[in-house]
Parts: sequence; structure tokens; C-alpha cells
Amino acid sequence: MIGYLHGFLGSPEVWGEVEGIRLAQPPIAATWRAQLAVIAEQLGPVDAVVGYSLGARLALGLVAEGLAPRAVLISVNPGITETERPARRAADAAWARRFRTEPLANVLDAWEAQPLFAGSSRADRRAQRLALDAEQCARSLEVLGLAEMPDYRGAVDERIRLIAGADDPKFVAIARALPAPLELIARSGHDPTADQPAALRDAIERALRP
Repeated sequence: MIGYLHGFLGSPEVWGEVEGIRLAQPPIAATWRAQLAVIAEQLGPVDAVVGYSLGARLALGLVAEGLAPRAVLISVNPGITETERPARRAADAAWARRFRTEPLANVLDAWEAQPLFAGSSRADRRAQRLALDAEQCARSLEVLGLAEMPDYRGAVDERIRLIAGADDPKFVAIARALPAPLELIARSGHDPTADQPAALRDAIERALRP
């Protein structure tokens, strides 16, 4: 059985009709590791976990903490240094404040306008995002943000396969610096689940082969 974890502001529907457990993000726990335990319990025994962005970071955490045997990570950042944490924590806190104090539509406009997501926004995703709980979005940034995640770069090994959009230079560079096989999705930016879903499904299938 394969478990699928979506990214921040995502939903299980981003995975289409893949066979496996398409897990919706549960209510946010108190800490990063507590969240991993909740996710592992909801998934149950799995052969592998596939995750995109935040979901990829969580999937890597499941493998690193011995809660899943292997993972396919799409557009993943495996961790940052201690010196980078304060700035990232401040940035995530600023976004969390916006989710709590501004109309959700306005915050989504600003989030989707970031250069990282250029060309990846779709009307169906927008409708799903407008139905999100703004407080849960804020809590996700505070508990599951990159600044709160352990540095898992040392856990990337033969248990890991990597996928990135070929038109996402930042995350292609991150992936190429890691000791794991990488497949690039042509004509895709940061979010292959939106840009090239069919090509992504094929790449995931290849990555899951023994």
C-alpha cells in the first residue's frame, strides 16, 4: 500500500485516481514529531509514502524517524541549517498572521503570486483553497514550517527517490545536491501535480518500482 501526502494548501484530490491512501492533512498537532506520529497512525502500514512539497517533507520525516520504509519526494526541501532558522521562522510567522487577520482570498492571492508558483495556479485548486480553515493554515506554518522541521539531509539515502519540475531551478538545485536518484518533469514548475499530472503519475510509478 502506498500513502500520498499533499502539500500546504492542498487536498487529497491533487493525486487524481492513484491507488493508495490519499491522506488529508489531519488537525495540526503540537509539534513536528507529534504530527508525524498522527500521520503514521492514520496511514497504517505502508510500503512507501509519496509526498509533494510539505507532504514531501513529512514523508521524508516518516522515513527518517523509522515510521515508513521508503519515500518518493516531489519538490522537497530536506532541511535547513540552524543559522537559517530564525529568518525562516519569522517569515512563516508573518504568513500565519496574515492567515489569521486578513480575508482568506487576499492571502491566497499573495501566496499564489510568489515567483515559486508562477504558472502553477489552477481554477479548481483555487476553489479548494477557498474552503480551507485559515486557522489550520496558520497552525501548519507554525508547527510544520521548514524552521520547525529537523534537518533531514543526512536521512536521504537509498530509501529515497526524488522528483522535481524541470522549470523549478531552486528545487532542482536542492534535489541535485542530495544523494538520491532524481527524475525531472518536463514543462513543470514547482507543482507537477498541477502542471503535468499525467507525467508525474508515470514518474511516481517508475520511482516506486523495486
